[in-house]
Amino acid sequence: MIIDLRLEDTEIINDLENKFPNIFKIKIKEDFENNPYTKYLVYLKDEKVVGFLNYYLIYDRIEIVNFNVLENYQNLHIGSNLIERLIELGNDKKLKNITLEVRIDNQKAIHIYEKYGFKKVSIRKKYYNGIDGILMEKELM
Repeated sequence: MIIDLRLEDTEIINDLENKFPNIFKIKIKEDFENNPYTKYLVYLKDEKVVGFLNYYLIYDRIEIVNFNVLENYQNLHIGSNLIERLIELGNDKKLKNITLEVRIDNQKAIHIYEKYGFKKVSIRKKYYNGIDGILMEKELM
């Protein structure tokens, strides 16, 4: 089940931060309080967090900030379901596009993005501590 995370979902927020500690340098509550554009889609299985997609909804577009599925739950279409839900949300809101940056060596992520029609737009040299990043975009309109 995919939910739109809300600030009052305290138990889910704690579960999310505990399962992905290396990702949340800024706490989710702080993110919600300090960034009006931030949104989270969270995948729950048996009422426990197994994946999430953090994105910014900025006027007429979406920017994917962070996307992760617990290793034990990968290859079960959880990531695909999260991406599909985000694309559906963008189409429902008649948004222009969805953009993201991904490490050039993250072939698993690049594959899923390309599967859903994201195109490589440019390379950002040494963007990730010396590793190139790829800017990708999916046009919605």
